[in-house]
Amino acid sequence: MSLKELRNRINSVKQTKKITSAMKLVASSKLKRAQEQAERARPFAEKMAEMLANLARGVEGMPEAPRLLSGSDKDDTHLLLVATADRGLCGGFNSSIVRGARRRIAQLEGDGKRVRLICIGRKGRDLLRRDRADLIEEYVADVVSKRQIPFADAERIAQMVTDRFDAGEIDRATIIYNRFKSAISSELTFRQLVPVEVPPLPAAAAEVSNEPGPLYDFEPGEERILAELLPTNLAVQIYRALLENAASEQGARMAAMDNATRNAGEMIDKLTLSYNRQRQAAITKELIEIVSGAEAL
Repeated sequence: MSLKELRNRINSVKQTKKITSAMKLVASSKLKRAQEQAERARPFAEKMAEMLANLARGVEGMPEAPRLLSGSDKDDTHLLLVATADRGLCGGFNSSIVRGARRRIAQLEGDGKRVRLICIGRKGRDLLRRDRADLIEEYVADVVSKRQIPFADAERIAQMVTDRFDAGEIDRATIIYNRFKSAISSELTFRQLVPVEVPPLPAAAAEVSNEPGPLYDFEPGEERILAELLPTNLAVQIYRALLENAASEQGARMAAMDNATRNAGEMIDKLTLSYNRQRQAAITKELIEIVSGAEAL
């Protein structure tokens, strides 16, 4: 590589370093806001799920229990909501979610189930339609890239799920996303949305529940309360997943841009060293030629 090519390469890498450094700062500022939103949503979503679980145990096995709770009589068709980002440059954030979705699809198809997909985010749609385009039924755009994700978007996605379930087109629905843990760490999560999961009582709590305790009267009845709250809970759980995903995306982007900035710095150092060595060799060669010419005279 000539000296001119080395100079051009060094300048090019310096410009790239400026861009990645700026993107790291932007992602850092967005991460703080997204993390706060995700952490604020957790207590409400968890308490609502806990309350619904307590109500659900009261109507468990009853024929009038809401279908969103009891589920359908079949387990043949599964709907997967794959939540990714609209943009790249965030390391393995999108690919990890898509890999998890592909594993779940292969597992369900191996068990003889039918799979349908709703892609939330452009990257997930682009990656999945390469080999599973026949499974994609819906693409939800311009949600995860917003500065602040509105709850109305989660309600709209929840309505898509509810409509399909009420029409008998699906038997189960699961959302796949990355749960935010820290700026450099996230956890791939599969959360069942329909029917609502009712976790079993811990052993200690089960013993307490067998003892005589206070009796509660619900007005209106438990069935009516569940019928009203279950659709809202579906939207709340989707909203929480979208917020967790947004925070994880910004954390992954900040880490990726930090690594890219460091790598660009190391490359600049190596190219500069190579440039100086080649330049010094050229100067030394010219001096030797001058001295040799002078001696010949």
